[in-house]
Amino acid sequence: MMLNSKGLFIIIEFALASMIIVLAFIMVREQSGKDRPRISVIIPDPDASRWSAFRYGLKMAAEDQGVEVFVVSTGDILTLEEEINMIRNEADNGVDAVILQPVPGEDAVRKLKEASKKIPIMLVGDPASEDGEKSQIPVTCPDDYHMGKALAEEVLRDFNGNVKGKVLGIIVQNEDSVEAVRRKKGFEDVLNGKGARISWNVCVSCEETNHNLLENQSKTDLVIALDDVSLTKAGECVMAKELHGALVYGIGNSTEAVYYLDTGMVKCLLVPDEFDRGYQSLTESAKNLGLYSHNMKGKILSFTVLRRKELFTKKNQEIILTMSQ
Repeated sequence: MMLNSKGLFIIIEFALASMIIVLAFIMVREQSGKDRPRISVIIPDPDASRWSAFRYGLKMAAEDQGVEVFVVSTGDILTLEEEINMIRNEADNGVDAVILQPVPGEDAVRKLKEASKKIPIMLVGDPASEDGEKSQIPVTCPDDYHMGKALAEEVLRDFNGNVKGKVLGIIVQNEDSVEAVRRKKGFEDVLNGKGARISWNVCVSCEETNHNLLENQSKTDLVIALDDVSLTKAGECVMAKELHGALVYGIGNSTEAVYYLDTGMVKCLLVPDEFDRGYQSLTESAKNLGLYSHNMKGKILSFTVLRRKELFTKKNQEIILTMSQ
């Protein structure tokens, strides 16, 4: 009788354990079957290497926050209308939030504000119009004016503060972007009254072809590249001996930019923290899902000054590693 009781007890315990296991399996399956929050990212030419650290930051934040992130396939250059239509399409497809690099334009602030009423938007670039109107949508990006100033200060440091008589050329990807305007102003404000002269300004996206883009410009002592696309173009021209011995200083965030620094094609490189741009923009978006944009907060990102001789410090190697992910 005792054995039968023990046997019955064991059977009951086994049955209960089996039920618990089955129930746990069902709960896990149901949980995994639920759609996780989805966040879409709209940036131009998203597969370009200049976005590598940014995409890596997005990926790490998505894992930490338990959300799905989708980078929308786009062309190299977007119009404001195309960008607004993409936001609407993502909203119609049930996406919970959008991270966006805004297209510059007079109507950008107004149209983005209207679009944010339908879906929360986090910007990774400032869409402020030329008249200074500010967007109420949160922005996560570097202080572009400060970066421009810092770049000019590096130039002055190399020349012991004396750039009198130096001739400069400036290259940007898009002369209409707020990023370019602010970086250029910061750079020029520092050099104002120092005796240097800006001989020419070149816009990469304004040229029908990039063939001989810089080679056809007048000779300068320095070429200042204010973004990654421009910096890479300048590095290519130095390698092809098309800059007539000009020194290149610039802002960039791709492995190509670091390569040109490492090989001496670029004298000094400022690198905005693109990993943090991706990580912070997605983290803030994920934490405020359903609460809309006015609850999200933007962030001003840091940047690092890289020199060839300092490339292999631990801190700088970590920065470079994020670019290669």
